[in-house]
Amino acid sequence: MNFKTGDKVIVISGKDKGKEGNITHVLRKENRVVVEGINIVKKHVKGNGQTAGSITEVEAPIHASNVMIVDPKTKKPTRIGHTTNKDGKKIRVTKKSNSSLD
Repeated sequence: MNFKTGDKVIVISGKDKGKEGNITHVLRKENRVVVEGINIVKKHVKGNGQTAGSITEVEAPIHASNVMIVDPKTKKPTRIGHTTNKDGKKIRVTKKSNSSLD
């Protein structure tokens, strides 16, 4: 998976299609990402002796195939490629404008 925390992504399918947000958490084993403000679900929290129960809204993970990186230059969704820089370090680049993401 080519996503990292802090990447700006756009949702390309599902109920939040077209919305943008930053990745807050990456779940590599499940191939999912958590995006701020996307895939909001209601969670029922059981109360205990000190606090009352409540219903809170949390961001649920979304499958990585349903999001695409936003190109920093063109502001459009794009795929990610890899190349090496002058120092020989592997970096991520966008396919649309060939600009660096790291």
